[in-house]
Amino acid sequence: MVAARRQALPQRSNNNEVDAQCSNSVETQWRPIFKNAVQSIVEPDETDWMDDDGSLSDAQYFSRALPEFESRYTRPLYNPAPAAREALAAKMGSLPCIFVHVNDIECSLSNNRPSIDAISPFIAGALPLLSGPTEEVTPKVRMAVFDALCKTLRHHTSGFSGGKLENIEDMVIRAMKDKDRSVRLSAGHSLVELVRLHQILGGSPWKRTERLFGMIYRLFETAEPRARETTLITLGWVGHIATSNVLGQTICCLLAQFGQQNPILRGTAHLQLQALSKHLKKSPYGLISPYMDQIAPFLVSRICTQPTLLHETCSFLAMPVGKFILGSLSRTLPQVYINCDARALDAISREVNDKTAKLFMNFSHNILAYVFCLTGPGQTNKVLNFILSVLKNSAQQKVDLALVIRSCVVPLVAEIVLGLGDDDPDRARQGLKKVERAAQQSRSCAQVDSGSKIGAFMRTYMLGVISHLNDLLQDGYGRRSLETKKNIVRSLGQFTTEVGPTISRVAPQIMATLQTTLVIPQLSDVTLDSWFIFLRTLEVHDLGLQVGPTSAALVTHWNSFSLHGREIAKRCLEFIVVDMGGQLGSQLDEVVDLESIPQLTAIQQSLLALRQDWNTRDKLQKTLERATSESLTVATQALCELKAFLLSNDEEFVRSLASGDVFDPAVNHILSTLFSVAGRDGEGTEPLRLRAFECIGILGAVDPDRIEFGVNDSRMIMLSNFVDDSESVSFALHLIQDIMVNAFRSTSDITYQTHLAYALQELLRFCKFTETLVNPSSTSSISLKVRSRWNSLPKHVLETIIPLLSSKYTLDPRDPVSIQHPIYPTQDTYREWIQTWAGHLITRVSGANAKAIFQVFSAVIRNKDVTVAHHLLPHLALNVLISGNNDDADGIRSELLAVLSDQIASDSRSTSDKKLLSAQTVFLLLDHFSQWVRVIRQDLGSGKGDTRRGRVSSVHADAEEQVLRLDSILSSIDLDLMARAALQCKAYARSLMSFERQVLDLQARDAKQEEIEQYHERLHEIYAHLDEPDGMEGVSTLILCPSLQHQIRQHESTGRWTSAQSCWEVRLQQSPDNPEFHLGLLRCLRNLGHYDTLRTHVKGVLTRNPAWASLLVGLQVEGEWMVGNWDEVKALVSSTVSNTAPVLLAQVLLALREGNISAINETLSNARRHLGAPIAAVGTNGYRRSYESVLNLHLLHELEVIHERVLSLPSNLQDGPGRRQVLSGLTQRLAARLDSTLPSFRVREPILATRRVAFALSPDAQSMDAAIGQSWLTSAKTARKAGYWQTAYSAVLQARQYQIKFSFVESAKLVKASGEPLRALQELESNMRLNGILPVENTITNLTRDQKAHVLRARWMADSDRFEAGNIAKILQRGADMAARWESGQFHFGRYHDECFATLSPRDKMERGLRMNLVTVRAYAKAMRYGSKYIYQTVPRLLTLWLDMGESTNPHASDVFKKINAEVSRSIATVPAYKWYTAFPQIVSRVGHSNNEVYEVLSGLILTVIKEYPRQALWLFTAVVKSTKSQRAQRGDIIMRKLEVGIWISTKITRTLTRPLQAQGGIVAKLVKDSRKMTEALLALCDRPLRDDVRVLSLKKDCPSLERLAPSRLIIPLQESLIATLPPSSAADATHQPFPVDAPTFAKIFDEVEIMRSLAKPRKVTIQGSDGQIYMFLGKPKDDLRKDARLMEFNAIINKLLKSNSESRRRQLHIRTYGVVTLNEECGFIQWVPNTIPFRPVVVKGYDRRSIRWWVAQHFHECVLKNYPPVFHEWFIETFPEPTAWLASRLAYSRTAAVMSMVGFILGLGDRHCENILLDTNNGDVVHVDFNCLFEKGKTLETPERVPFRLTQNVVDGFGVTGVEGVFRIACEVTMQLLRDNKDALMSVLDTFVHDPLVEWEDEKRKKIDVRGNPANPATIDLRTLAKDALKPIDKKLRGIYTTSRERPERETSTSSLVQMLIQESTDLANLGRMYPGWSSWL
Repeated sequence: MVAARRQALPQRSNNNEVDAQCSNSVETQWRPIFKNAVQSIVEPDETDWMDDDGSLSDAQYFSRALPEFESRYTRPLYNPAPAAREALAAKMGSLPCIFVHVNDIECSLSNNRPSIDAISPFIAGALPLLSGPTEEVTPKVRMAVFDALCKTLRHHTSGFSGGKLENIEDMVIRAMKDKDRSVRLSAGHSLVELVRLHQILGGSPWKRTERLFGMIYRLFETAEPRARETTLITLGWVGHIATSNVLGQTICCLLAQFGQQNPILRGTAHLQLQALSKHLKKSPYGLISPYMDQIAPFLVSRICTQPTLLHETCSFLAMPVGKFILGSLSRTLPQVYINCDARALDAISREVNDKTAKLFMNFSHNILAYVFCLTGPGQTNKVLNFILSVLKNSAQQKVDLALVIRSCVVPLVAEIVLGLGDDDPDRARQGLKKVERAAQQSRSCAQVDSGSKIGAFMRTYMLGVISHLNDLLQDGYGRRSLETKKNIVRSLGQFTTEVGPTISRVAPQIMATLQTTLVIPQLSDVTLDSWFIFLRTLEVHDLGLQVGPTSAALVTHWNSFSLHGREIAKRCLEFIVVDMGGQLGSQLDEVVDLESIPQLTAIQQSLLALRQDWNTRDKLQKTLERATSESLTVATQALCELKAFLLSNDEEFVRSLASGDVFDPAVNHILSTLFSVAGRDGEGTEPLRLRAFECIGILGAVDPDRIEFGVNDSRMIMLSNFVDDSESVSFALHLIQDIMVNAFRSTSDITYQTHLAYALQELLRFCKFTETLVNPSSTSSISLKVRSRWNSLPKHVLETIIPLLSSKYTLDPRDPVSIQHPIYPTQDTYREWIQTWAGHLITRVSGANAKAIFQVFSAVIRNKDVTVAHHLLPHLALNVLISGNNDDADGIRSELLAVLSDQIASDSRSTSDKKLLSAQTVFLLLDHFSQWVRVIRQDLGSGKGDTRRGRVSSVHADAEEQVLRLDSILSSIDLDLMARAALQCKAYARSLMSFERQVLDLQARDAKQEEIEQYHERLHEIYAHLDEPDGMEGVSTLILCPSLQHQIRQHESTGRWTSAQSCWEVRLQQSPDNPEFHLGLLRCLRNLGHYDTLRTHVKGVLTRNPAWASLLVGLQVEGEWMVGNWDEVKALVSSTVSNTAPVLLAQVLLALREGNISAINETLSNARRHLGAPIAAVGTNGYRRSYESVLNLHLLHELEVIHERVLSLPSNLQDGPGRRQVLSGLTQRLAARLDSTLPSFRVREPILATRRVAFALSPDAQSMDAAIGQSWLTSAKTARKAGYWQTAYSAVLQARQYQIKFSFVESAKLVKASGEPLRALQELESNMRLNGILPVENTITNLTRDQKAHVLRARWMADSDRFEAGNIAKILQRGADMAARWESGQFHFGRYHDECFATLSPRDKMERGLRMNLVTVRAYAKAMRYGSKYIYQTVPRLLTLWLDMGESTNPHASDVFKKINAEVSRSIATVPAYKWYTAFPQIVSRVGHSNNEVYEVLSGLILTVIKEYPRQALWLFTAVVKSTKSQRAQRGDIIMRKLEVGIWISTKITRTLTRPLQAQGGIVAKLVKDSRKMTEALLALCDRPLRDDVRVLSLKKDCPSLERLAPSRLIIPLQESLIATLPPSSAADATHQPFPVDAPTFAKIFDEVEIMRSLAKPRKVTIQGSDGQIYMFLGKPKDDLRKDARLMEFNAIINKLLKSNSESRRRQLHIRTYGVVTLNEECGFIQWVPNTIPFRPVVVKGYDRRSIRWWVAQHFHECVLKNYPPVFHEWFIETFPEPTAWLASRLAYSRTAAVMSMVGFILGLGDRHCENILLDTNNGDVVHVDFNCLFEKGKTLETPERVPFRLTQNVVDGFGVTGVEGVFRIACEVTMQLLRDNKDALMSVLDTFVHDPLVEWEDEKRKKIDVRGNPANPATIDLRTLAKDALKPIDKKLRGIYTTSRERPERETSTSSLVQMLIQESTDLANLGRMYPGWSSWL
């Protein structure tokens, strides 16, 4: 109560002492005043107790006075004089005011009212005051009493029992009859407060006021006219404060007086109603319409008895009587019929000029609903007989009541159902029973079995009932009162109860209704009541579908619920989670998190208990799944949870996902989900979109090159143009399943849902789906095809559409509107254009099927959500184009041209949004047309009648004509217009494609170079926009004289900003008034960090050209905030309306600087809304295209985070532990975010610059110096790596200004990178001495600090080749010792010793080299233990050193070897097994090791790896078990047996590993047995002899053992399932999961095995995986696949190296690999690569199209090549007609070809004819197969191969107009450099060939023995020697040693020179002309 009183006082401090003083102040203000007032009231009694010492609380103090009143006024008044009575009444009224608002002069209603009983003391004192002689109880006394009553009622909050309010009502009503008008008016004011009090109390105000209004009505009947006049005035006052039904009753009372004879009363009522309309800001009709259900029957039923009443009311409404009656017939006729008032019916009939019978039939459901609900004896029969007599008299024949009922049964039932929401629902239930009986028979309905069930009867009509209720709720004009709507919602709940669980059939409609009404505060309580009933009615499986939307809606709107509403919401959630959670199973995952609501803590705990098996990844997965829900509420709540997840303690987990060389697939899942959500369109999606933008910013601008983006193309191509019935039905099913059902279930717009329901209903009929499908008792037959289609639909789809099988929705047709083409210029928005155009095309479709499908959407596409229209438009346009008339085709063409022309029109009036979205739609149409043409041509060419997608359709006879027709439309669009329009709207791939086609056309016409060069400039510009510097480089080689603009683009793309600045300055000299040139110069200044110069230049430019302010404001404001000129920033922001990124960021920075929380939130939301807009437009696959927007969102989040963390810093200590901890956490968080971004200067520098500005905004900016300086140091590092030397140098200087300690290291690295290694070393050493890291004397004895600097120094010393090896080794050792757990230090220490070992003489290697090997092994073992960065270098090399030394016969090696062996044994126990697995093939290859001690440790290592990862390792080990070499097979069998029995092998050192494998061992043992069986069965299949005519095998018949093995726990040996991934950091080593947890296993092996047509008869086996996908493997008998397997392992490691390198990763360089399983030395299985086609048929098809006979090639000179112009570029256009896919596929082709060319060259891979190079038809990747010709074997063939790789004219043609330049060449150089940098790791992988030689080398050995004629001494030719000889050329190539001819000596060359040599050699015509003809060098 004290708090309540303080509301009126000024705000005070939160300090406790001040609060206490305030409390005392309040007491001194109100208690003495209160005491004096009480003393005056109880006079002459004394109130000594009120001199309280503070022991009583305020409430106690006030309450203590009440007994004093009651006690005092049991006795007569002390002073009965009128004046004393008035004063006493005033004091009584002031008591509650003193307590509640002592300082307020005027009494007002307090918002925070204390709990006091004010009525009891008033009644005690008022009765004596009003009792007495007339001369004492004067009118003034009575007025004073009722004035006091007003204040008393206003503040009364406690104590309503004992008839207190009833007594007050009686007192007030009596006063309303007082002779004195002033008294009556004072009593009227009291009545107003009494009504207000009833309303505040809640519940049902009408019930509380019903007695009071009854007395008011009696006043009008009995009181004198003067009393009635003041009562009317009082009712007017009541109307001003009345709510809901109380207002309705007030209006009814006033309207009722229009029938009064007294004109004054009628006039008063009229004036009060007019005043009420004005107060409520409504028209007279708007005032009355919500209560028309009560008013209209009251008025019209008196049309004969009180006609004045109706006429006066219509006069007030300014409406004719007839119009009023006509508009209210549904309300008035039931009352008239119930009254059996024939006169009134006739009067109504005359007024509306219609027959009585017709009126009845039009409103029969309204009338009969009232009739059947009558409860009086015989009432229903009486009225029904009256109705029948009326109908009989009109029809002149007997009328059957049952037929009448059946004609309106659905609306009739719906009207009665409304009664279920009344206070007496039994009336409605009885009415429903009567209807059921009457509908079945025409006898009297008076006698009804009261025990009959009505649920079954209503189930038949429930869809109609729900629709009717929804229509009533869709009250757009406010004609229905809130009470009426509450009744409707209540009836919905009761209807659910009556129908029972089958209500689930209309669950989507009910959920839409509940979600719509829940957000209306006045309806939320009744909505929740009905919602709870609905949930409890559903069966478990139906309930599960609703738990997600329900929980999301309740949590989202929790804060708006009343106390009652919250209690019901809590019960709903308790029912879902606590009561039903255990039965819901996985459906419980849809329940949202409840943690944010304290009142739901107990339920949240129960929910967590049910989800106890969830880990962090599961939580993320479930949240993302809910975020894609079609329900906006569910999706929004999911994003709220996702935000909390990303920001909570799980942030470290999220950062771990976005780290390393390849991000976790979960990152792609998060981004895809957020982009999908951000792209949602429609009403109410704005909050969802903003939340998505916020989450994107929290995740950060993660590197797109480290994410594996999936491609999902769900487009459907209608080949038959809707002629084929089966294809048309498939299309309809696609619409139902993928578009309509989701929209239907998710929308809360009931009108839109109705339109969708109609469309679904008609599509179901088109598919021939009827009720028979779900009605078991039906005798109708359903075709198998129809039933199969029905059964193929998902469960949630079936549950939605089943009620629509019997629905009867109709659609009012609209008259067609005349359309003039083009439509585009006539529409203001994109939405209007696409809706209008789609609606018009629907009227122009051709064909019965097309019309049946599309015309049902005419109403749907008019909705605000254009998703459906956008989806239908391509199919509509295609149908009209290929089957419509020429006018329609011209209309579409004009529409396309209008949109494209508008993109480049300088005078365009279209908004940017309209232009962009319309252009994207046009491009979508063009792509759809091109795709249709492509597929039709493929089918025509192949002669097949069905598509490769398996649709049952055929290309009809007119297909060729249709293709020509469509081609003519497409070709008529000018390529130049297309290119320029695409460039304007940033569709760069499409623009590039169009410009390139123009270049090809010009080249074919032998156009002049000058003409072609202008197009080359365009290509260069487009590649710059695409951020493809490789493409720019390639185009640059084609331009002989580059323009200044060309040079600028080239400089800017490579970061040469100073050069670009010079070029811009030249351009400005030529055109000083061109604003674009000034912007270019300013961009250079910004990127160089010359902000002062930038500011000066901007001011100078604006002085001369002030109109350019809006163009330059972005750069200007950025320059000002960078130098901290915040006043200027504020001025600029306030003077511009620009929404560019710099301006928006400036707004945020200003808000952060001011510290205004609301301003910060507002500016952040506004910035996200604008900066995220491009994300919403690009779709789920547009991450790369919208990366700049993502980066801006990243910046916004970091500004917010830095501001919050800086404000949270402890202020008590300048640099205390708490402060350092917060800053350290922030620094680590920001560093992790930066590491996950694209590693380019262009991306990272804005992030770092923004951080510096944010830190500088700190109130204590000086304490942020370290963070700002570190940011400058990071900028220097980023610029150095990008090659921006000047920028890097400036950043280092800035870092030094902030005294960053080790900035000298970065400075030295910069010097070294710029080409001065010696000066860099000198600078490093000097600064190390200066900082105390090195002593002044150049010694190495006192190394004590910073191991990284020491290791760096040692490495540079080694590189310089000027220092003694011993000193370098000591420095490295000291660095390693100083940080024993630092992987890099240990690795460099070990590698240096290994490099020194390689330089030793053979004699030194035998002695001193052994000790060096021991050091290397120990260092590498430690590096393996403490990290994974160098795992591909350390593990293979350690194994090689250890295993080779174990085979050595050197007597000096024994002691050292024992130490090495022991070190390896310890490492096996301490290094995670997955690190050993990375070299498992190398380990397995040495299983036949001759040294028993080594073998014992080696076998233990094999057991360790297999035990940890049996599913993967067993596939790699199986070849050993089935080896044809006895020793290998025997040892493999022993190891497998040990795994089967579950016992580890024991050694002296690994003794601790001997233990039962227990549970894990049991699983391993089972997998081992399964592996043996699988291997044996596969071998049997491979070795099975076959006749030449066998083409198919049956597993059940021919190899039953293999068929029985599925399902199996073994994983399918896919390449991606067998490759281990490494953790991004050493911290994750222990918990890292190296393999996908959901790797597919064998679910089924198909019976049919295809035998391929080749000499070896390979067998193709088809497998279904546990993931449902189909995989195929090719079994190859008599073929040593170990070469293929090892090459795949080699390529897999190269892929990892390519991923770890930023340059190769940015270019997405990779090698396509596939699974290879070797069963033994003679056979194995290769994974079938799907969706590929050999190179040869692609090129041959191009030549066939040109009628060139490709097989005739007798000469290779000009006469040959001239006849075979390259055609391969056409394949990309045909296969990938969509420009983005075209560009992506061509880049993928160029780069995969480059990577494999370099790898093939290194490995000596030959036989690259056109059948061994495959093309992936999904993405353009090059896939190489058949690696039999390795190790330069091609050069030894009868016709030697003369080129290192295939680079023929068609291969080059696929690279585009730039040929080998640009993309291909740079990819070759990057790959070659990476291979050379990782030479040691790659050679270690190839080491397996030495120790497990190939069969062909054994054949070569036999040949050499035969040649020498010395079969008795085969040992002189060692297989290992042959292997090492084969590997020597590889080693030389990796060192860059190569020559193209014997005349030139071999020498080491640079990477770029080597690549140039190889390209020249591969394209040399002399070499190509001498190739084997089968190689087809002309193709």
